[in-house]
Amino acid sequence: MARFAFAVLVAAATLVLLCFGGLVTSKGAGMAVPDWPTSFGYNMFFFPWSMMIGGVFYEHSHRLLGALVGALTVGLMAWVWLMDSRRWLRGAAAGAVILVVVQGALGGLRVVWAKDQIGIIHAVSGQAFFVLVAAIALWSSGYWARVESAAGGLDVLALGRVTRAGFAVLALVLVQLVVAATMRHAHRGLSIPDFPLAYGRPWPQLDGGSMASINAWRGAVLGLPSTTAGLVWLHMAHRIAAVLAVWGACVLWARARRLSDGVGIRGWGGAVLGLMLTQFVLGAWTVWSNKAADIATGHMAVGALLLATVSLMLIVVTRLKTPAMAAGGAP
Repeated sequence: MARFAFAVLVAAATLVLLCFGGLVTSKGAGMAVPDWPTSFGYNMFFFPWSMMIGGVFYEHSHRLLGALVGALTVGLMAWVWLMDSRRWLRGAAAGAVILVVVQGALGGLRVVWAKDQIGIIHAVSGQAFFVLVAAIALWSSGYWARVESAAGGLDVLALGRVTRAGFAVLALVLVQLVVAATMRHAHRGLSIPDFPLAYGRPWPQLDGGSMASINAWRGAVLGLPSTTAGLVWLHMAHRIAAVLAVWGACVLWARARRLSDGVGIRGWGGAVLGLMLTQFVLGAWTVWSNKAADIATGHMAVGALLLATVSLMLIVVTRLKTPAMAAGGAP
């Protein structure tokens, strides 16, 4: 249980790190500290606290939290390797260390090369790391032992229906993650500043003349930078996928409710639906608040929790479909 608690601590620290990363983007502080791995020439760990003001506070705090999460991940790997004989879990812990190192390097290269494309990859891989650490916590828990003891003894067809719905929701959440990261790192503000309509229409006009009028209005009335038809299309795709994701979560919840399994699949389905509805409301609120930094960051954080919850639910359901395996086998 102690290792499970430590893994939860690492996951919680990662979520805080993701939130600070979201604030860095929302506050426009991505280049507030223009050098890396140093900070204005200082060793990162000895940077003066008196200089941590404005955007520097968010950017440098993000770096310090990244270093903390990296150290915690190394400690988690050491604990797993010393105390657990499951080869696949050791591999997952080693993979987490590799991924956190890659994630740190991507963050540094985003500064050194000043490439928004790297920022998109950095955002997506950060959420992947959060899911992996959350999975290690799941595999280290007493709950996982209950899942393994129930494996192979449930209705395979019902589990299959839940699995298909779960993977559909996961695919939609992943699409939303990539689209949202692309929109955030375009640094154009809200490409569509109203909701549920889009520039006062169910579907915006995107011909050259209409885009010219839209951009003139954005600058004169809203004080926003100009956008492009491509970004407006991307924003509309994000909205459509959000509606599909809510529908998918409803289907997943309905199918999970039919299972009486003793390991809480109904609870997993309810958690996914609750997070999905919260995420939808926060997405709308982000538009209504003109992309307020705290609301946009909350939207991103709930999205990370949603991605992790769907992923862990699928891990559990997939394990339940599989007959009990010999110790040391793959999950």
